[in-house]
Amino acid sequence: MALESVDSAHPAAAPNASLAAMSPRRAAWLLALLIGLQPLTTDLLLAALPALASDLHAGQAPVQLVMAASILAFGVAQLVWGPLADRWGRRPVLLLGLAAYTLASLGALLAPTIGVLIVWRALQGATMAASVVCARAMLRDLYEPHEGAAVMAAALTRVGVIAVLCPTLSGLIVAHLGWRVTLAVMLAAGAALLVTIARSLPETARHRHTEATRLRSLLPQALRILRHPGFRAWTLLVTCSYGALFVALAGAGIGLIQVLGLSPSAAGLCLSAMAGCYIVGTGLCRRWLPRHGLAGTVARGALFSLAAALCLGAVALWDVRSLWALMLPMALFAFGHGIHQPCGQAGAVAAFPESAGLASALAGFALAVTAFAIGGVLGQTMDGTLRPVAGGMAIGAGLTALLAWTWVRRHGEPVRLPHLAAVGERDGRAGNRDQL
Repeated sequence: MALESVDSAHPAAAPNASLAAMSPRRAAWLLALLIGLQPLTTDLLLAALPALASDLHAGQAPVQLVMAASILAFGVAQLVWGPLADRWGRRPVLLLGLAAYTLASLGALLAPTIGVLIVWRALQGATMAASVVCARAMLRDLYEPHEGAAVMAAALTRVGVIAVLCPTLSGLIVAHLGWRVTLAVMLAAGAALLVTIARSLPETARHRHTEATRLRSLLPQALRILRHPGFRAWTLLVTCSYGALFVALAGAGIGLIQVLGLSPSAAGLCLSAMAGCYIVGTGLCRRWLPRHGLAGTVARGALFSLAAALCLGAVALWDVRSLWALMLPMALFAFGHGIHQPCGQAGAVAAFPESAGLASALAGFALAVTAFAIGGVLGQTMDGTLRPVAGGMAIGAGLTALLAWTWVRRHGEPVRLPHLAAVGERDGRAGNRDQL
């Protein structure tokens, strides 16, 4: 679906004063808080999994479901939140989702058995989906694709700080306070974010789609999005890269503790170091975007993904049990992921300014279903070695590099609207980027 036809069919309304006053820096912070709820909900529990399993007398498979159920519910719920956000706007959907997330976190905190915990974790995933879907849709509300990728990179740099802190904080909490306190932190974060959004975020959607939640219009629009080659290219790229990341999130903590003998605190520090490399990658992404564009930037980032794939493949093939042999290629992968993620999230919704919520939901669903499948496979294949983690990451990183150099290079560069090519507007956006 051409961008020109979308805009001409539904002209955008003039932004309100609060929206017009939103600077790129403020937008990046708000996006970071919203998207950061996802790594908080996943990463904060990483170092707690062994203690959780012991306390609730659970095996590896149900423990993996604590993570995987949250991710699957997160993916499926995006298919609901996306159309709702297109129909009613981003702000009301965010407030409802965050209130429900806070209640789900309370339920998880009080769960007496592994089965009950899995149910509440699934509800956590379903409700945090509103936050992530609306954040990606807001990016398309406020910016054209190239500028949006730069703002997303700035937001994900801040999200990376959350990802750095969470594993270390998780290890310290588990060591000194117990694994349930990690869920109490999620409860507090959800409540605080609810108050912040209620007080600070204006509505960013410039139009409402009264047909967005009706099947007779929703299904054809979803099919148009799914058939779009640019959407498929970017979604596959991010899915493969995120799949490799999820292997690390779901399996590396257990591998570091049970295979390599690290303490929960030391394992948390290792995962935090990986997140630090991700932050550096998002910074390089922001520098490359103006010179190389979306497709050119991920093509360069794919070099790091390929190097990580080769090294991790060697770890899996020869069953290498060394901290450095595992962590160095994981750091390379995280660096490349920091380049792919901002470009992929902006690229997936680039062609759909009128249906950004639905496009965001479909892309997020693909990521979440992949992560759920990976969680199930890991639960069955963890065998006391690093092979499942290293091999899974190698496959995801290798496919990411392949897609970056093929399908994304061919279909991934968004079409710029003619009226956005004016020199004055380009200069204005360049000034806005400097504010990030």
